[in-house]
Parts: sequence; C-alpha cells; structure tokens
Amino acid sequence: MKSWASSLTGARRRGSVVRAALAVVLVGALVWLLPLRRPGEEGGHSAARVAPALDPFEKAGVTELKEGQHGPPFALLTLDGERASLADYRDKLVVLNFWATWCQPCTLEMPTLEALWQQYKDRGLVILGVSVDRGAPLDLIRPYVQGLKLTFPILLDPELKTANAWRVTGLPATFLVRPGGEVAGFAVGAREWHSEPMRALLETMLPGAPHARQ
Repeated sequence: MKSWASSLTGARRRGSVVRAALAVVLVGALVWLLPLRRPGEEGGHSAARVAPALDPFEKAGVTELKEGQHGPPFALLTLDGERASLADYRDKLVVLNFWATWCQPCTLEMPTLEALWQQYKDRGLVILGVSVDRGAPLDLIRPYVQGLKLTFPILLDPELKTANAWRVTGLPATFLVRPGGEVAGFAVGAREWHSEPMRALLETMLPGAPHARQ
C-alpha cells in the first residue's frame, strides 16, 4: 500500500508534467510574438561587446599605486665612487630600476632603458640603475655596463638593503617616482621601456607636464 506521502508525490509529478507542457506552449507563442533582432543589432545575442578601454598604466604594463605613497629614502655609492640619493632627483621623474648582472631579463630590457634615457634626460627624466649584485663586484659590473653602453647613473646596493626596503622580490623591478617623490607605479619583469605606450605614460609625469603632480 502506498503511503499518503508517495501518493502526494505522484500527484505533484503529474501536475508538474502538465505545467511543463503548458510552459513549452506559452514560450513557443512568445517567441513568435517577439520582434527578431539581426546579428550585430543592439540587444541581440550576437551584438558585439565593446571591451573597456585600457588606461595608460595598463597599456604600458605598469601597476599603478595609490596617490601619496613614497618609497624609502636611500643613499648609495655610484659606479664612479660618488654618493647619490633619491632626494638628489626630487625635481625629476625617476625610473628606479633594480637589476643584477646575472639576471637575463634585466639584460634584455637594458637597451630600452638606455634609449628612454637618451630621449628624455633633457626633459627631466632620470634612470637610476641599482645593481643588487652581492658585494658589488666591480670586475663584473663595469664590463657589463660598458658592454651594453649604458650611460645612465649606476648605483650599488651590495647588501641589498635598499632593495629590501623597497620590497623587491624579483628582478628586474622598476618603480616610477614622480617629481616630488610620489611612487606612481611599478613593474616586475622586463618591459620595453622605449615603447610607444610606455612613453605615452611617462609623458604625463615629466616635470611641467599638464598631468604631472608635484
């Protein structure tokens, strides 16, 4: 003997079948009543979806930081034996690049950094290349720099104190520091620093640029 629960379940199932059949009929009627949309027309399933436009940071492959962030100050010896600090370049757009002679991606992007330096050094941009080779072996660093014909300032961070203060976890690591000291963004890994998207981004941060903040 079936329980009252099983009988109720069977009745519900039959009712569900009837309702489902009615729903199919109604949906079919609605389909015929709805206006047709051709592919590409607004509202159609095949209408092209417009992707959101990338901002200058995204186009350049640079991660943007929130306004008001400042990196730790530092003073390091240069390859020429002089002392240089971040504060020395407070009025410039600083491209702060951490690298090492053993880092192949660093070597790949160096020519683009040099090209960027050559184009913008007279417009208030400076590239600071910070070597994190432990112990700062000059017999390795000097030939490296000469071989790549690098002319921008090279700083030495033999104990990685500055790299650690800037929380560098991979090489190359590059920070964009606006005139005034605000860190605008960073990139980990090689970039094409002389590319059109990168130059378009940096143009907005050069001293005197309409969108530059100091």
